[in-house]
Amino acid sequence: MFIHLVLVGIGGFAGAISRFALSKSLNKASYSLPIGTLIVNLLGSFLLGIITGAKSDEMIALLFGTGFMGAFTTFSTLKLEMIQIHLKKYRRDFILYTTVTYAGGISLAFLGYEIGNRFL
Repeated sequence: MFIHLVLVGIGGFAGAISRFALSKSLNKASYSLPIGTLIVNLLGSFLLGIITGAKSDEMIALLFGTGFMGAFTTFSTLKLEMIQIHLKKYRRDFILYTTVTYAGGISLAFLGYEIGNRFL
């Protein structure tokens, strides 16, 4: 349906702009980890959990779940940054970044799902 494409496109546009702005502002700080990507992915996991748990109607799910969150979170940037940390031989940072990203993302998605399911 055409309206579905429009909703995903609008959500994707807003999500990509939001990710760019948030990541740029957070990555200016001098951390050894790419904190911008980490925050964006953790926040996206939590928010997508809420959207899914709330059993949002199809239009909301397409606009915010597929469109916004699909463009807001970034798997490819995460993987590139993980490779860069690994190549710099920052073993501890690599393990920390990987653990926080995956364990935190799954935990926050579950927490968001529970919040959405129980309260929305």
